[in-house]
Amino acid sequence: MRYSWNAILEAMRMTAPIYGSFSEALVDFTYEGYTIPKGWKLHWSACSTHIDPNYHPRTLTFDESRFEGLGPALYTYVLFGGRPRMCLGLEFARAELLVFLHNLVIGFHWSLVNPGEKIINDPMPIPVKGLPIRLRPRN
Repeated sequence: MRYSWNAILEAMRMTAPIYGSFSEALVDFTYEGYTIPKGWKLHWSACSTHIDPNYHPRTLTFDESRFEGLGPALYTYVLFGGRPRMCLGLEFARAELLVFLHNLVIGFHWSLVNPGEKIINDPMPIPVKGLPIRLRPRN
């Protein structure tokens, strides 16, 4: 199931289910010439990090092999947070997604109801009609 998990991670890298989050500066620091005081609220963007070509070459190419071995460098794939603050639900999400994907692939033939459906960004990519699919049980 390692390949399946790599494919799930790559799909979420390309279109993260969350845009980012807010945090608070714990100390004063300087970033690109600007001083950020302790206590200021900061917004970090997972999407921007996940499409940075310095960390993920060929950002628009689906490549599940990015996650082989040790995977991306620390803090360059932050979908489930960054150490030491990893999401408590990571292992549950892994099990849930792998079981769902396994049952979908093994148990059904599927196709898009609207193959040319338009995708809008608001602020995340959203299929206009909800991306309905047609499922047929495998016999």
